Amino acid sequence: MYRILAIGLVWLAFGPAASAWAQSAVVELVMFESDACPFCQQWNAEIGGIYAETPEGRAAPLRRVDLHEKPPDDLRNIQRSVIYTPTFVLLRQGEEIGRIAGYPGEHFFWPLLDNLLDEAGGSKN
Repeated sequence: MYRILAIGLVWLAFGPAASAWAQSAVVELVMFESDACPFCQQWNAEIGGIYAETPEGRAAPLRRVDLHEKPPDDLRNIQRSVIYTPTFVLLRQGEEIGRIAGYPGEHFFWPLLDNLLDEAGGSKN
């Protein structure tokens, strides 16, 4: 009984603030890609099909942008500095947290992405 009451009081004290932070900390992973890019094709084969179902994919949903097309308005400044495909840019509230230039293979990709998510304060749970 007391445990339930304590949990309720903690939620009342911190729950709304935590929920507000979670809503304000919008994190997304932008993948700049090209149809002619063999490393993009490799990423798609190894990770693309499962990414959305992973903890990382839930913490930072994937947004794909073709490097050779007109960039979306909110990504114009970022796309100008992208040289290699794929380039993965982690954004929090539209601001760049960090990037992975190129695809180093799945064994290196996940730890690199996890480091970026840690910097962003994104929860993978």
